Amino acid sequence: MRTTLDLPENLLLEAMKLTRTGTKTAVIVLALRELIRKSKIADIKKYKGKIDLDIDLSKLRDRH
Repeated sequence: MRTTLDLPENLLLEAMKLTRTGTKTAVIVLALRELIRKSKIADIKKYKGKIDLDIDLSKLRDRH
């Protein structure tokens, strides 16, 4: 999809440099994917300590 955006050039160039991304489109796509990933992780973290999985960590880590 084509979209026209007015982005701060310095932020875009810094993001491209830090991520070693060669194009503006690629760095924006990467940023969107990371935003979605972090949002999903935050949603999952809400369940920490609320679900009893009945798992023996020693057994899973092969420490019989």
